[in-house]
This record gives sequence, structure tokens and C-alpha cells, in this order.
Amino acid sequence: MQCRFCNTELEHVFIDLINSPASNSFLTKEQLNEPETFFPLKVYTCHNCYLVQVDEYKKSDAIFDSDYVYFSSYSTSWLAHAKQYTELMTEKFGLNEDSQVIEIASNDGYLLQYFKEKNIPVMGIEPTANTAEVATGKGIKTIVEFFGVELADRLRNHWEVKADLLLGNNVLAHVPDIVDFVQGMKILLADTGVITMEFPHLMQLIDNNQFDTIYHEHFSYLSFHTVKQIFEAQGLELFDVDEIPTHGGSLRIYAKHSEDASKTVSENVSKLIEKERKKGIASLDYYSGFQQKALKVKLDITSFLIEQKRAGKKVAAYGAAAKGNTLLNYCGIKK
Repeated sequence: MQCRFCNTELEHVFIDLINSPASNSFLTKEQLNEPETFFPLKVYTCHNCYLVQVDEYKKSDAIFDSDYVYFSSYSTSWLAHAKQYTELMTEKFGLNEDSQVIEIASNDGYLLQYFKEKNIPVMGIEPTANTAEVATGKGIKTIVEFFGVELADRLRNHWEVKADLLLGNNVLAHVPDIVDFVQGMKILLADTGVITMEFPHLMQLIDNNQFDTIYHEHFSYLSFHTVKQIFEAQGLELFDVDEIPTHGGSLRIYAKHSEDASKTVSENVSKLIEKERKKGIASLDYYSGFQQKALKVKLDITSFLIEQKRAGKKVAAYGAAAKGNTLLNYCGIKK
């Protein structure tokens, strides 16, 4: 396998979580007596650009099909996060009824609805038809397609659409062709427009042993160091960054055209680069030993469950996060 970004041949395994089914592909009652499809869940570190990435065994169009189970509006805390983001961006960048906000992976309109309330023109791009249908019902114009250069080109050149604010929450890690995706954003962004992307921070994943964040829908695991390189290679400059608490610790990056001189680069950028550098983000040593940390959790949790079983006790777990499926499958926990 070659690196998704720099095409270097991948040699270094970050972690091997053996085999796992696609984490959001829940079984129907009728499927319970049939064999289930498992895919290898092995993650590599690129020794050139330090992009941590999973091999694409499960194709993205099979994961994000027309019957996708995840609706963003199910989570009240996520809706609150979206509303807060809307207020912040409207004020920070002076968005109004003459602006165009476009969200990539807009799901059921969970976020764009708040811009719409402010009479700011919105458009969603969402490949899963069932979530897009809900957004359309809220009056949010939604294009049911995967985003990349081809769609960006069509929107810009045929429909004369360009984004003053182009955003994507928890989508950058989900795209198999990250270069095509970022290239597409460059095309769709207005000359003085802003891109914001939120994604789980690789540094938090490693430091806090969050191996359950790894599943087939997440093709890339991103540090600021690597994302900066990917964006710069497509003519986009990161001019600000926020560390936010969502999904166990995420980054919200702000990008602009490299040639856009209307925005100054915040000191947050150099501070985070230095923070990651001190951790050793650009050295293979930082990524080694993660397999052993995950194995310790596996052994501890299975020992705990066996102890309770022997003592005649019951253990109840609540929630249906995709992360839970990684944990249960890696630990070999059945009913």
C-alpha cells in the first residue's frame, strides 16, 4: 500500500486490530443466523509525512450507502455544538444574507438549519440519501453526492456557486482520497472565503490510548503537522486552529487560499506546531508501542468480565457508538 497523500510505500504498522465488521453496518434480525463479513483493520504510519491511515478494504461507497444509520440530530450535545459554531462563525467572519455557506457531509441538516434561521444562504453536500432527505425536508438544498474535484468543478463552473464559508465536521478523516477532497475545496472556495474542518486529533488518540476511534469509516488519523502539509500542497494555508473537546479531543482548523492576504496567521498555528513537535509527532518513535497499550486494555477488560461472570454478576453497557464496536470486536466479546 502507498500513502494516501505522498505515495510513499507504507512499511510501519501503527496498530493491527485484526478483523472487524464495518462498525455502523448493524445486522437485521434476519441476518443473525448468516455469516457476517469481517475486514482486516490494520493501520499504518507513513514514515515520510506521518499520515496515519487504514488500508481501504471496505469501500467508502459501501459504507456510506443510501441507508446510513447515523443521523447527527440524534445527539443534543452535538446540536448545541453546531449552534455555538454557527454563532461564532457568523460573528467572526461577518456572514449575512449575501454570503454562501456550504457544508460537506451535511447529514440531516443538523448545522445548516442554524445558518438558515439567520437568513444566511446554505447548501449541503451529503452522499447518504436517507439523511439528505431529512435535510431537504427542513428546506436545506442538498446535493446527494460524494465531494471531490469533479463536483467542485461542476458547482463552480456550471452553477457559478462558490463558498464564503466551506465547512466539514468529522469528514476529513472519512475520505479515502484526501488529496482529491482538499483539491475540491480549493476550487469551491471564494477568493476571500474560509474553510473550517473539525476532526479527532491524532495526538489525543495516541496520548489517551483511544484505539476505539479506529474503524473502517475513518481512513485517516490526522495530526496538525500532516494536515498542514496536505492543505499547502493544494494551495491552501492554515491561518488558525482551535483545540476543542469533541470526540475525545479534536482540532478545528481554519484555511484560506495561500494568495489571500486579507487574513493574518494566528499564533495558535505556531503554538500547536511546537506542541506536536515536542511530543515527537514527526518521529516514528512516537507511534511505536501503541499496539501494546491497546493490548493492555483488551486483557484488562476481558479479565474483568470473566471475573464478574464467575462471580455470577451482570455487566450492562449503554450506548451504541461506533467506537463500542471496535472495542467489543477487538476484545472478542460476544453475547
